[in-house]
Amino acid sequence: MPPETLDVLVIGAGISGLSAAWHLQTHCPERRFAVLEARHTLGGTWSLFRYPGFRSDSDMYTLGFHFKPWREREAIVRGPAILQYLRETAREHGLERHIRYGMLVRSANWHSQAARWEVQAVRSTPEGGEEPLTFHCSFLFACGGYYRYDHGHQPAFEGMASFRGTHVHAQQWPEGLPVRGKRVVVIGSGATAATLVPALAAEGAQVVLLQRTPSYYFVVPARDRIALLLRRLLPERWAYALTRAKNVALGAFLFRRSRSQPEKVRGFLLKQVAKALPAGQSLSPHFTPPYGPWQQRLCLVPDADLFKALADGRAEVVTDHIECFTESGLRLKGGRELQADVIVSATGLELQLLGGAQLSLDGVPLETGRLVSYKGVMYAGVPNLAATFGYLAASWTLKADLTSRYVCRVLNHLRDTGTRVATPGLPPADVELQPFADFTSGYFQRAMHRLPRQGSQGPWKLFDRYADDRRRLLHEPVDDGVLAFSAGPAQAPESLPLARAA
Repeated sequence: MPPETLDVLVIGAGISGLSAAWHLQTHCPERRFAVLEARHTLGGTWSLFRYPGFRSDSDMYTLGFHFKPWREREAIVRGPAILQYLRETAREHGLERHIRYGMLVRSANWHSQAARWEVQAVRSTPEGGEEPLTFHCSFLFACGGYYRYDHGHQPAFEGMASFRGTHVHAQQWPEGLPVRGKRVVVIGSGATAATLVPALAAEGAQVVLLQRTPSYYFVVPARDRIALLLRRLLPERWAYALTRAKNVALGAFLFRRSRSQPEKVRGFLLKQVAKALPAGQSLSPHFTPPYGPWQQRLCLVPDADLFKALADGRAEVVTDHIECFTESGLRLKGGRELQADVIVSATGLELQLLGGAQLSLDGVPLETGRLVSYKGVMYAGVPNLAATFGYLAASWTLKADLTSRYVCRVLNHLRDTGTRVATPGLPPADVELQPFADFTSGYFQRAMHRLPRQGSQGPWKLFDRYADDRRRLLHEPVDDGVLAFSAGPAQAPESLPLARAA
């Protein structure tokens, strides 16, 4: 089959890919584009995870798209409601016609002389085989998220094979797993564990949350009363925009205060938890993290559901290290043995960039850990490539929408100037290279060597505030003197910018 030629090829049909599709068809209607999705359904994360209680850790007024108001009453909702919202978005805006399902991108090579990407993909066949496909595109837009879909992170605990019960990873939750009347141990301390415990308890399980290190919990109402009031007083889009702006501002304030006055924010968060805990239960040792607020993500607890499960006796928290698995459960280093029928690993993600595809420039492979981010969207020295990477301390969709709009601005500048190639410049020698993020979460630390770097200043420095990115990506000139535009074939640089040490 001959290669299909497109103007823009989007990888992934989750939140980022749907945002890209809407912006492309709205702001670049003359561009031919397609969205390649490896799975057979849209939704990304929200169609993949199936564990009990799976929900958003951002409110839906910011996790929702700016062009599609959230109409339900709850602001913090479970996965099926989010997936339904995404399907409605695709249907209402005609986005599904651009999506090619069952197509996994394996690699992409930039051909400088042709000024285009050659993308190798495979399409899964009904018989279970794979059909190779080739695409040519002028611009490649990676919207596949930042973690592997085929498996999560599973530490190798001693004796795992000896456990006679059921051991599952939250990312591969089996359909129909019975938990009523079962003793369930959830290993982990992040948002997944905080979500699983009350949901499993509500299904009739007796649950133990086993954590190595406590997390910060942020108790929030599931319904945003101000948002509901604004809906009654204002037209829908005005109410949605105001609620979105309010929540963006509140989130940014909490994050900034966490960095400038961490002890005050720590005291605020711990006071919330102390108020929600059962009478007589102290904060230490289970609810006093040894790190500062927002050095890892906060775990949202809507309507204090986790603490209600603790108060009802349906769940408990244990803070200790695992010595080994046993036939009937877990033995802890502190000496306690936990009996379990089901053990759930909520132990995090395995990060990967660009959907796991291998990128190369004129046949020379790119190492993602040697790239430098440009405006949090493109990469220094890499032509006609953009990638969506959402905020770590705010809703993913906020950055996804900004990224998609910026890509459209770049594409339209190419059209208006009669140019074909946009390549971010390399950071000068006096720009210090730094890690992509300063998060201490295990899944980031494990993959830090595979993440791009950022610069200490200029357009190579990442912003963590929506307002800053909005100004930079939507209002500053696209032709900023660093993003170079050329009319013809462009030779890729012989050496990429991150050959020097950070």
